[in-house]
Amino acid sequence: MFHRFRFALIVLCTLALAACSDGIVKRVSEPAASLQQLTVGADGNWTVALRLQNYSSMPMTFDDVSLTLTVGDTEAGTLQAKPAISIGGTSADVINLNLVPSSGARLVVADALAGNRTLAYGLKGTVAATPQEKKQRSFDISGRSTLNQAPGLPGVLR
Repeated sequence: MFHRFRFALIVLCTLALAACSDGIVKRVSEPAASLQQLTVGADGNWTVALRLQNYSSMPMTFDDVSLTLTVGDTEAGTLQAKPAISIGGTSADVINLNLVPSSGARLVVADALAGNRTLAYGLKGTVAATPQEKKQRSFDISGRSTLNQAPGLPGVLR
């Protein structure tokens, strides 16, 4: 009698757990953007490796990026792109953008490189992304971080 009751209880619990699980939960979370690398070219222009992070549980296609870059307290310019890349859930990808920075920003970066100092930067703007099987959304991005000189790579900050 006790074995039948225990068996019935195990079956009942298993069915209850199976009823609670209706598949993968799909959440859309705000993406993030940060600089992975900034390379100063011989002409003084920059190549910026922009890291786009998808924190959602589903893939998102990143359609449009428009971010104002500041270095120190000086506005460098606007990073604009239409990457049209799909980034899987909780994953990231990097896009390379060319930027002709303001003269003040060039001086700030040159000073950081010459003195082997940390470079503070900020990104502010919007990123438009389309979650899988949903409509496009625009996300506000605002963040600050730092870059350091890459050892053995002149003109490169990471």
